[in-house]
Amino acid sequence: MDDNLKQGLQLAWGVLLVLAGVGLCFRIPQVMPQIRQIEQFSGATAFIYFSLYFVALFLVAGGARKLFIHYRKRNPPPR
Repeated sequence: MDDNLKQGLQLAWGVLLVLAGVGLCFRIPQVMPQIRQIEQFSGATAFIYFSLYFVALFLVAGGARKLFIHYRKRNPPPR
C-alpha cells in the first residue's frame, strides 16, 4: 500500500474516532431518559452513564492520539 494512502487513511480514521466520541457525548443525554424508563436498567443508571462517557472519552483520546502521531510524522520536531 502506498505510504501516502496509508497516512491519509490513518488521518481519516483519527478524525472519525474523534467525531464519534464527540457525537456520543451529545447523544447520551438524549438517550438516557429512555433507558431510565426500562425497569431492568433503572437501578444501574450511574453505571450506564459512567460506561458511555468512558467509551466516548476513549474514542476521543484514541482519535486525538492518531491525529497527534500523524502531525508528528508530517512535522518532525527540530533538533
